[in-house]
Amino acid sequence: MAQVMVVDDDDTVAAVVVTYLERAGHTTRRIGDGQAALDAVAEKEPDLMVLDLMLPGIDGLEVCRQVRQRWPNLPVVMLTALAEPEDRIAGLEVGADDYVTKPFSPRELALRVDSVLRRASAAQPPASKAVLTAGAITVDTAARRVTRDGVEIALTVRELDLLTFLLMHPGQAFNREQLMHEVWGWTFGDQSTVTVHVRRLREKVEADPTNPTLIQTVWGIGYRLELP
Repeated sequence: MAQVMVVDDDDTVAAVVVTYLERAGHTTRRIGDGQAALDAVAEKEPDLMVLDLMLPGIDGLEVCRQVRQRWPNLPVVMLTALAEPEDRIAGLEVGADDYVTKPFSPRELALRVDSVLRRASAAQPPASKAVLTAGAITVDTAARRVTRDGVEIALTVRELDLLTFLLMHPGQAFNREQLMHEVWGWTFGDQSTVTVHVRRLREKVEADPTNPTLIQTVWGIGYRLELP
């Protein structure tokens, strides 16, 4: 299966996470603080990181920010506090692909990890849809590679999934609930997840993110991708 790095300083929580991930067939490596996690990734990049928000030394937000800068294709699932929704938003803002709130179901976490891993290693789609374009943006869905004017741009797993889905349905408006179901595979959850990912995606693919022309807001509904 996959090599998963579990970054959490709580021995009890980490032990439960490791147990369920290994039951799901993954191999794991437990790290207890942020700097050690960054050093460990530099030594050997895992297939996915489960990252707690609250860590000694370098906190989870800064770890995620540095991971995105240095290893943009490494999927990150963040553990956040249920009572503080701003923490979930902050985690998504710095590039987490997914999040699970505490207290959490270990089984749900394992399912979320599997979902992100499947999307990160998605099989090649039909040849007719292998390369998608919208103006200066080109998405090679088989290679999971995105370029703008020929220059590669780094997207997280979920950002790439969202862009690909919208490109495959140009001109069609989707509300946030529909996007959560189609892109994240969730039937419930915090819909601000979609809002944050759209904002991050616009910052990377739009010429002027404050006046988007590609990913447009459809007031009262949601979002629509318009081809130039």
